Amino acid sequence: MSYFEGMPFFFCLIIVLLIAVIAGYLEKSLRWYTLAVSILFLAFVFGGKPEQTLYLVLFCGWSALLVKGYEWLRRKNGRKQGIYHLFVMASLLPLVLCKVTPLFHLNIFGFTGISYLTFRVVQIMIEMYDGVIKEIRITEFAAFLLFFPSVSSGPIDRSRRFLADWDRVLPRNEYMELCSRGIWKLLLGAVYKMVLAAVAYQWMGYLEGGNAWYLLIGYAYAYGLYLFFDFAGYSLMAVGSSYILGIETPDNFRAPFLAKDIREFWDRWHITLSHWFRDFIFTRFVMYSAKKKWFHSRLQRACAGFFVNMGIMGVWHGITPAYILYGLYHGALLAGTEVYQKKSGFYKKNKNKQWYQILSWAVTMQLVMFGFLLFSGRLI
Repeated sequence: MSYFEGMPFFFCLIIVLLIAVIAGYLEKSLRWYTLAVSILFLAFVFGGKPEQTLYLVLFCGWSALLVKGYEWLRRKNGRKQGIYHLFVMASLLPLVLCKVTPLFHLNIFGFTGISYLTFRVVQIMIEMYDGVIKEIRITEFAAFLLFFPSVSSGPIDRSRRFLADWDRVLPRNEYMELCSRGIWKLLLGAVYKMVLAAVAYQWMGYLEGGNAWYLLIGYAYAYGLYLFFDFAGYSLMAVGSSYILGIETPDNFRAPFLAKDIREFWDRWHITLSHWFRDFIFTRFVMYSAKKKWFHSRLQRACAGFFVNMGIMGVWHGITPAYILYGLYHGALLAGTEVYQKKSGFYKKNKNKQWYQILSWAVTMQLVMFGFLLFSGRLI
């Protein structure tokens, strides 16, 4: 069984969500029920995969040990940078092994959802270092880490926001309003993933047979639409299921193909991922480079930050030339956009004019679709 795929999963999901609706209507707490069904889904999904089950158990135990260990050291020794870096690197170790070992024909820690679970652990570690999180109980950690709607592919929630929802009991009217929104998102996501993504996938099949320039352009658009409807559909179903369980998981897409520049595109596409990288990699790199005086200006720091940020994002997708090139390509686009918008008098003069916004949107979409072509691996 896989998350949000196949009749067995959806049959179990309907039963789980119906029970949640009854409990929510009766104004009962859903916190322990949510944790229990998350563990139950993990058992079903990994039940026939003993090696992945072992890696998942080891990952959870290792992560819990690191989080509680760092919590204790942070409270005892204060904000020690060396200890913090050691624990962050240790929390990333399973993901690094998962990404690197296939290069040597191995598959260590290769289990479903490791990337997204690692984001959750690292986020907690960083905010403990910042002093934002003082303490997290094991039950809270388990509930956040294993929350089943977003285990496999996100969206990427933040622990404090998640736990505030997990702890609350909504009045009946508020819960039913949240539940109705969740049902709508769940149904819309199913249409996206099972109908529209399937149509786009068929178009890809028609267009992938040749290398003529017009076939490549058509393939890029079909592939981009397939990625959007497949992933946005999954995300909508995950968010909708979360709502029914009383958790307002953040949305992951907001009409990305209406973006008028690349910066706006990344504020609309895979929002929780791009904002996670913005907050925990880009911003920290820029601040640290300013402290160390690596660059002469704020603009240079920002441009370097875009390359670092998107380069790491590319590697996160996978250590392949296509993914790495995709990340650096978007780093270059973001850096170029930053320079253009900060330095161009033509941009400042015309940016609010309708003709310019239409032209900017059209150019942005061509750049985005070319990026999808890179991501697909067709050019490498």
